Amino acid sequence: MSDGTHTPDETDSVASAAGDTATGSTADALADVPDWDDEYVDRVSDRLFHNYDLERDYAVEGERFTLYGRMQLVNKKHFLHPALSLAEHESTEHLFVGRVDAVDDRTLDRFVDLGERLADEWIEPDEEHFSTEFTFVTIAPSVPDSIRERVAGFDGRTLLKYGFHGHYEINLAVVAPDDEDLVASENADVASAFRLWDPIETDDPGLLGLLSRRLQL
Repeated sequence: MSDGTHTPDETDSVASAAGDTATGSTADALADVPDWDDEYVDRVSDRLFHNYDLERDYAVEGERFTLYGRMQLVNKKHFLHPALSLAEHESTEHLFVGRVDAVDDRTLDRFVDLGERLADEWIEPDEEHFSTEFTFVTIAPSVPDSIRERVAGFDGRTLLKYGFHGHYEINLAVVAPDDEDLVASENADVASAFRLWDPIETDDPGLLGLLSRRLQL
Protein backbone atom coordinates (compact mmCIF):
# COMPACT_ATOMS: atom_id res chain seq x y z
CA MET A 1 0.00 0.00 0.00
CA SER A 2 1.27 3.45 -0.84
CA ASP A 3 0.94 4.81 2.73
CA GLY A 4 3.17 2.08 4.12
CA THR A 5 0.36 0.40 6.07
CA HIS A 6 0.28 -3.40 5.97
CA THR A 7 -3.04 -5.17 5.76
CA PRO A 8 -3.61 -8.40 7.72
CA ASP A 9 -1.66 -11.34 6.32
CA GLU A 10 0.28 -9.13 3.91
CA THR A 11 3.43 -10.90 2.80
CA ASP A 12 6.88 -9.51 2.06
CA SER A 13 9.72 -11.38 0.40
CA VAL A 14 13.26 -10.31 1.19
CA ALA A 15 16.21 -11.63 -0.79
CA SER A 16 19.72 -12.13 0.51
CA ALA A 17 22.29 -12.24 -2.28
CA ALA A 18 25.65 -10.73 -3.14
CA GLY A 19 24.21 -8.56 -5.86
CA ASP A 20 21.23 -7.24 -3.91
CA THR A 21 20.99 -3.58 -4.89
CA ALA A 22 19.88 -2.73 -1.35
CA THR A 23 23.37 -3.50 -0.08
CA GLY A 24 25.36 -1.54 -2.64
CA SER A 25 25.64 -0.30 -6.16
CA THR A 26 25.80 -2.49 -9.25
CA ALA A 27 29.46 -1.58 -9.66
CA ASP A 28 30.24 -2.72 -6.11
CA ALA A 29 28.36 -5.97 -6.69
CA LEU A 30 30.19 -6.65 -9.95
CA ALA A 31 33.51 -6.21 -8.20
CA ASP A 32 32.67 -9.21 -6.01
CA VAL A 33 31.66 -11.48 -8.90
CA PRO A 34 34.34 -14.00 -9.94
CA ASP A 35 35.60 -14.19 -13.53
CA TRP A 36 35.20 -17.45 -15.38
CA ASP A 37 37.53 -18.70 -18.10
CA ASP A 38 34.43 -20.18 -19.70
CA GLU A 39 32.90 -17.36 -21.80
CA TYR A 40 29.40 -18.85 -21.74
CA VAL A 41 29.37 -19.29 -17.96
CA ASP A 42 30.84 -15.82 -17.52
CA ARG A 43 27.98 -14.29 -19.51
CA VAL A 44 25.43 -16.32 -17.56
CA SER A 45 26.94 -15.08 -14.30
CA ASP A 46 26.20 -11.52 -15.44
CA ARG A 47 22.52 -12.48 -15.34
CA LEU A 48 22.75 -14.22 -11.98
CA PHE A 49 24.79 -11.97 -9.74
CA HIS A 50 21.90 -9.68 -8.79
CA ASN A 51 20.13 -12.55 -7.03
CA TYR A 52 22.80 -15.14 -6.20
CA ASP A 53 26.01 -15.30 -4.22
CA LEU A 54 28.37 -16.82 -6.78
CA GLU A 55 31.49 -18.97 -6.45
CA ARG A 56 33.70 -20.61 -9.06
CA ASP A 57 35.34 -24.04 -9.03
CA TYR A 58 33.10 -25.31 -6.25
CA ALA A 59 33.61 -28.82 -4.88
CA VAL A 60 31.16 -30.81 -2.78
CA GLU A 61 30.80 -34.51 -1.99
CA GLY A 62 33.44 -35.45 -4.57
CA GLU A 63 31.80 -33.44 -7.38
CA ARG A 64 33.30 -30.27 -8.86
CA PHE A 65 31.24 -27.53 -10.48
CA THR A 66 32.27 -24.59 -12.61
CA LEU A 67 29.78 -22.31 -10.84
CA TYR A 68 27.91 -22.47 -7.56
CA GLY A 69 25.21 -19.96 -6.64
CA ARG A 70 23.12 -19.47 -3.52
CA MET A 71 19.98 -17.39 -3.14
CA GLN A 72 18.02 -17.04 0.08
CA LEU A 73 14.57 -15.55 0.56
CA VAL A 74 12.73 -14.78 3.77
CA ASN A 75 8.96 -14.64 3.33
CA LYS A 76 7.24 -12.70 6.13
CA LYS A 77 3.56 -12.39 7.01
CA HIS A 78 2.45 -9.35 8.99
CA PHE A 79 -0.67 -8.30 10.85
CA LEU A 80 -1.47 -4.59 10.39
CA HIS A 81 2.15 -3.52 10.78
CA PRO A 82 5.59 -5.01 9.95
CA ALA A 83 6.51 -5.01 13.64
CA LEU A 84 3.71 -7.53 14.27
CA SER A 85 5.08 -10.56 12.48
CA LEU A 86 2.90 -13.66 12.33
CA ALA A 87 5.34 -15.95 10.55
CA GLU A 88 8.63 -16.12 8.75
CA HIS A 89 9.39 -18.75 6.15
CA GLU A 90 12.82 -19.31 4.68
CA SER A 91 13.59 -20.52 1.20
CA THR A 92 16.99 -21.22 -0.30
CA GLU A 93 18.14 -22.24 -3.75
CA HIS A 94 21.50 -23.91 -4.35
CA LEU A 95 22.59 -23.73 -7.99
CA PHE A 96 25.26 -26.07 -9.38
CA VAL A 97 26.57 -25.61 -12.93
CA GLY A 98 29.10 -27.84 -14.68
CA ARG A 99 30.27 -28.91 -18.12
CA VAL A 100 30.38 -32.50 -19.38
CA ASP A 101 31.61 -34.04 -22.62
CA ALA A 102 28.27 -35.85 -22.96
CA VAL A 103 25.17 -36.12 -20.81
CA ASP A 104 23.42 -39.42 -20.13
CA ASP A 105 21.20 -41.00 -17.50
CA ARG A 106 24.16 -41.77 -15.28
CA THR A 107 25.04 -38.06 -15.21
CA LEU A 108 21.54 -37.12 -14.11
CA ASP A 109 21.37 -39.98 -11.59
CA ARG A 110 24.62 -38.75 -10.05
CA PHE A 111 23.26 -35.25 -9.57
CA VAL A 112 19.92 -36.43 -8.21
CA ASP A 113 21.73 -38.63 -5.68
CA LEU A 114 23.93 -35.68 -4.73
CA GLY A 115 20.87 -33.51 -4.21
CA GLU A 116 19.35 -36.11 -1.90
CA ARG A 117 22.53 -36.31 0.17
CA LEU A 118 22.81 -32.53 0.44
CA ALA A 119 19.17 -32.30 1.50
CA ASP A 120 19.94 -34.64 4.40
CA GLU A 121 23.04 -32.68 5.39
CA TRP A 122 22.15 -29.05 4.72
CA ILE A 123 18.48 -28.71 5.66
CA GLU A 124 17.40 -28.07 9.22
CA PRO A 125 13.68 -28.88 9.02
CA ASP A 126 11.43 -26.83 11.27
CA GLU A 127 8.27 -24.73 11.08
CA GLU A 128 10.15 -21.79 9.54
CA HIS A 129 11.59 -23.82 6.70
CA PHE A 130 9.49 -23.41 3.56
CA SER A 131 11.66 -24.79 0.77
CA THR A 132 15.17 -25.65 -0.30
CA GLU A 133 15.94 -26.18 -3.95
CA PHE A 134 18.95 -27.94 -5.45
CA THR A 135 19.21 -27.01 -9.13
CA PHE A 136 21.74 -28.80 -11.33
CA VAL A 137 22.49 -27.28 -14.73
CA THR A 138 24.58 -29.44 -17.06
CA ILE A 139 26.31 -27.80 -20.03
CA ALA A 140 26.78 -30.33 -22.82
CA PRO A 141 27.53 -30.38 -26.57
CA SER A 142 23.98 -31.57 -27.32
CA VAL A 143 20.72 -32.62 -25.67
CA PRO A 144 19.79 -36.23 -26.56
CA ASP A 145 16.09 -36.92 -27.03
CA SER A 146 15.98 -39.40 -24.16
CA ILE A 147 17.52 -36.84 -21.81
CA ARG A 148 15.15 -34.14 -23.01
CA GLU A 149 12.16 -36.32 -22.17
CA ARG A 150 13.46 -37.28 -18.75
CA VAL A 151 14.43 -33.76 -17.69
CA ALA A 152 11.20 -32.18 -18.93
CA GLY A 153 9.13 -34.65 -16.92
CA PHE A 154 11.33 -34.77 -13.84
CA ASP A 155 9.63 -34.13 -10.48
CA GLY A 156 12.04 -33.96 -7.57
CA ARG A 157 9.87 -32.56 -4.77
CA THR A 158 9.90 -34.18 -1.31
CA LEU A 159 7.71 -33.07 1.60
CA LEU A 160 9.28 -32.85 5.05
CA LYS A 161 7.09 -34.10 7.89
CA TYR A 162 4.08 -34.16 5.54
CA GLY A 163 4.79 -30.55 4.58
CA PHE A 164 4.75 -29.13 8.11
CA HIS A 165 8.49 -28.51 7.76
CA GLY A 166 8.25 -27.41 4.16
CA HIS A 167 9.82 -29.32 1.31
CA TYR A 168 12.93 -29.66 -0.77
CA GLU A 169 13.14 -29.97 -4.51
CA ILE A 170 15.75 -31.19 -6.96
CA ASN A 171 15.65 -29.46 -10.34
CA LEU A 172 17.48 -30.46 -13.50
CA ALA A 173 18.43 -28.55 -16.64
CA VAL A 174 20.61 -29.42 -19.62
CA VAL A 175 21.82 -26.76 -22.03
CA ALA A 176 23.72 -26.98 -25.33
CA PRO A 177 24.77 -23.36 -25.97
CA ASP A 178 26.18 -23.95 -29.48
CA ASP A 179 22.84 -25.43 -30.55
CA GLU A 180 20.86 -22.78 -28.63
CA ASP A 181 19.01 -25.65 -27.00
CA LEU A 182 17.88 -26.06 -23.40
CA VAL A 183 15.53 -28.32 -21.48
CA ALA A 184 14.63 -27.88 -17.82
CA SER A 185 12.32 -29.40 -15.25
CA GLU A 186 9.17 -27.42 -14.53
CA ASN A 187 10.33 -25.43 -11.51
CA ALA A 188 13.88 -24.68 -12.67
CA ASP A 189 13.11 -20.97 -13.06
CA VAL A 190 16.78 -20.06 -13.20
CA ALA A 191 17.01 -21.79 -16.59
CA SER A 192 15.94 -18.53 -18.23
CA ALA A 193 19.34 -17.06 -17.34
CA PHE A 194 21.05 -19.75 -19.42
CA ARG A 195 19.18 -18.91 -22.64
CA LEU A 196 21.65 -16.28 -23.77
CA TRP A 197 20.14 -16.41 -27.25
CA ASP A 198 16.89 -15.04 -25.78
CA PRO A 199 16.85 -11.50 -24.38
CA ILE A 200 15.45 -10.97 -20.90
CA GLU A 201 12.40 -8.79 -21.39
CA THR A 202 12.21 -5.77 -19.13
CA ASP A 203 8.58 -6.47 -18.25
CA ASP A 204 9.28 -10.06 -17.20
CA PRO A 205 9.21 -10.72 -13.44
CA GLY A 206 12.86 -11.82 -13.45
CA LEU A 207 14.49 -14.65 -11.50
CA LEU A 208 13.74 -13.18 -8.09
CA GLY A 209 10.16 -12.40 -9.07
CA LEU A 210 9.56 -15.91 -10.36
CA LEU A 211 10.81 -17.54 -7.18
CA SER A 212 9.14 -15.00 -4.93
CA ARG A 213 5.82 -15.61 -6.69
CA ARG A 214 6.07 -19.34 -5.90
CA LEU A 215 6.73 -18.56 -2.22
CA GLN A 216 3.47 -16.70 -1.62
CA LEU A 217 1.60 -18.60 1.10
